[in-house]
Amino acid sequence: MEPKFWQERWARNQIGFHLPEVNPYLQRHWPPLAQGAKVLVPLCGKSLDLMWLASQGLRVLGVELSEQAVEAFFSEQNLTPRITARGVFKVYQADSIEIWCGDFFALDAEVLADCTALYDRAALIALPPLMRARYTDHLNTLLPAGCQGLLITLDYEQVQKAGPPFAVTDEEVQLLLGEYWTLQVLQEQDILGESWKFVQDGVTRLEERVYQLVKR
Repeated sequence: MEPKFWQERWARNQIGFHLPEVNPYLQRHWPPLAQGAKVLVPLCGKSLDLMWLASQGLRVLGVELSEQAVEAFFSEQNLTPRITARGVFKVYQADSIEIWCGDFFALDAEVLADCTALYDRAALIALPPLMRARYTDHLNTLLPAGCQGLLITLDYEQVQKAGPPFAVTDEEVQLLLGEYWTLQVLQEQDILGESWKFVQDGVTRLEERVYQLVKR
């Protein structure tokens, strides 16, 4: 899955993955953190979840490949960002929200050293299998011990529909993250009835899982 794929999705406004409201799982399950804690949000798009996290007194570090998505976020939230260059990234910052525009895999340990939280609603499920392994290796290596947060996945029969979003089973989550993170399923819900595109494509089972994560 090349960067061009996502650039074209945003250019064509094919962004069915974008939620027009704050994710209810985030509001229900987000752990209490110290004021000023920094939370990493990979592949953040223009998610309203960034605003909700900032409203909790957190510093938000989003990472997004599409400059169009980043600019749309700040415009739609009536924020005027300060824009600076940080290596290969173009960094947009307003108040306690900064979005690093560029390739997530170019982030280094120095950037993530003070991140004490992780929120992944649409990153892991946006990636095909080999990239999922590379993505979690990056998280496992760079995020510090004690880091905590939420992961939200989808699980369905992948043969019934091509991703993205991709199916990620509980077994795969355990394989990718279990060595470095303590994982707990907080909620599991059948959402097929709310997902007409999946039904149209012949998907017969669609489960959403919410994991609590704590880095060991």
